[in-house]
Amino acid sequence: MKRAVAVVGAGPAGLTLANLIQQSGIDCVVLEKASRAHVETRPRAGVLEHRSVTMLESLGLADRLLMEADRHGTCEFRVNGQAFQVSYSDLYGNQKHYVYPQQEVVKDLIGSFLDAGGDIRFSVSDVELRDLTSSTPSVHWTSADGVRTCVSADFVAGCDGFHGVSRPSIPDGVLTEFTHQHGIEWLAILAEAPPSTKAIIYALHEDGFAGHMLRSPSVSRFYLQVPVGTKASDWSDEQVWEALHKRFALQGSTWSLTEGKIIEKRVLDMRSHVVEPMSYGRLYLLGDAAHIITPVGAKGMNLAMNDAATFGRALISFYETGSEAGLKTYSDDCLRRVWRAQEFSQWMVNMIHTDVSSPFFGRLAQARLEHLAESPAYRATFAENYVGP
Repeated sequence: MKRAVAVVGAGPAGLTLANLIQQSGIDCVVLEKASRAHVETRPRAGVLEHRSVTMLESLGLADRLLMEADRHGTCEFRVNGQAFQVSYSDLYGNQKHYVYPQQEVVKDLIGSFLDAGGDIRFSVSDVELRDLTSSTPSVHWTSADGVRTCVSADFVAGCDGFHGVSRPSIPDGVLTEFTHQHGIEWLAILAEAPPSTKAIIYALHEDGFAGHMLRSPSVSRFYLQVPVGTKASDWSDEQVWEALHKRFALQGSTWSLTEGKIIEKRVLDMRSHVVEPMSYGRLYLLGDAAHIITPVGAKGMNLAMNDAATFGRALISFYETGSEAGLKTYSDDCLRRVWRAQEFSQWMVNMIHTDVSSPFFGRLAQARLEHLAESPAYRATFAENYVGP
């Protein structure tokens, strides 16, 4: 098999890239270890920045998104039983967030790619990347029916996440890795409960952070800060709702939290990880294969789609003009945005979390929130970074 590009991984990065280059006549094959049903239903991120939506719209891939997604331009912070809102859309060019679950993005991208004749191989295993520094790297895999298959390509796009095979295929010593453990973890809860709010809520409480994120008219996402080493099984449903009620509580308010059946509980390891450069030979890393960011600020999926757009433009330029300029600057172009997002996410982590072992840092977080509530300049800076510059 011969293709121009072999895409390893059918997440937002790989599928955005595949659709983008397919529309420019560049043939590719997409390999995915999971089944189609799995990738189209697994709950993940749910917030898209305006620039991600604009990019999808320009490719004709946003029809259902634009019909169904909720637009958000305000978020709410709670501290010491008091609440204030930041209308970040008004502060930054009326740009909004679009609440649209990642699995729906994936479903749309898979459908569009296959409808246009695209080639996706689901449920593959034993993927190997070879000859990455040659002009014809190859990718080998075992198909769902047990047949060993190989594709020879001009380029390989590693979009298979932090635990995929792409990054480990690069020899030791080539990449510089930057890793930070934030010393906190989140219990992520998905519940069949209508949203109790019209705006995302970030709550700072002496017991720890709590977050209320919107997903659909009938499903809500919640987060609870928990000690490192916590297991999801440590928390009963009753304990989850008790903690959420306590951390979201407002003084003198009639606001109430809507409960529902909890359908998912898992613990998120709050860590950040970046590799430099994001390429090796003819292999280019995209999304979580190159960088992990905390969920704070909702940057992960958007960074992955930006990587895909940047690499896709470089490939289109290469095949249309023969220029390798975009390929050579791909890593630097992406890393500037990645590090800016990491800086913002770290700043926000420090603003909304309680360090139960150090009252000093808890008071610093409270001071930051008070500054955000009172300073127009501080809110404007927050808005620019939160909505996506």
